[in-house]
Amino acid sequence: MTNDIRAIFDRIAPVYDQFNDWLSLGQHRIWKEMAIKWSAAQTGDTCLDLCCGSGDLALSLAKRVGTTGQVYGVDFSCNLLAAAKERSQTHYSQFAISWVEADVLNLPFENNQFDAATMGYGLRNVTDIRRSLQELYRVLKPGKRAAILDFHRPNNQQFRAFQQWYLDHIVVPMAEHMGMKEEYAYISPSLDRFPQGREQVELAYQVGFTSATHYPIANGMMGVLVVLK
Repeated sequence: MTNDIRAIFDRIAPVYDQFNDWLSLGQHRIWKEMAIKWSAAQTGDTCLDLCCGSGDLALSLAKRVGTTGQVYGVDFSCNLLAAAKERSQTHYSQFAISWVEADVLNLPFENNQFDAATMGYGLRNVTDIRRSLQELYRVLKPGKRAAILDFHRPNNQQFRAFQQWYLDHIVVPMAEHMGMKEEYAYISPSLDRFPQGREQVELAYQVGFTSATHYPIANGMMGVLVVLK
């Protein structure tokens, strides 16, 4: 990821969760629970959450793996990690959660270390999607799964038009009101660049995953890529 993107996420850290609610029409927590289910994380597992932001997915993973499990939340934004750490110490102190500042293109973990992995709204922002998937493949144990949740451009023109209207007339004006217009204006071009589901599946197979399925949700405005090593 570029320093520009990192700076954006450092600046939006105070309103990150609120904006996720607006962006997803309040549904992002449901979709994150779906991703956790598809990751097949079990009690006692060692799990990884990439681009963890302020910690939603990592904290839910911690509840799923329980006090005998271990969760690592990775992000490149020190401000978002600070917010995640504060949340975990306040409400999740009984769980083993480590917050790691790192680049998802160069993860500081051993090969075959994790029983399950998740990634929420991160793949669209990496500078090299293939490299990110390669690193995910490297650190997952054989036979284990990862679930990658992100926004997408819908194939259906009506839904695509609605999504663009919503971004232009709801999200960006809200961001502008909070002095964050430039930070959120990047979303639309990032969606235009992001590979469609079938392309993501192809990339997953190219880096070595034995199975890859992309599940469109929310009328194609969202999707989850589920991969098996």
